[in-house]
Amino acid sequence: AFIGANATIKEGITIGKGAVIGAGTVVIRNVPAMETWVGNPGKRIKP
Repeated sequence: AFIGANATIKEGITIGKGAVIGAGTVVIRNVPAMETWVGNPGKRIKP
């Protein structure tokens, strides 16, 4: 997984293999493999 600068990941959250978390994203739910999430709160973006 790639986690951008200043991203916040809440305790107990799982980030899947190959996932991308954008800079400054706040992750409050588990992120499946190979998905890209951005925003506050973090949401999946479609390719």
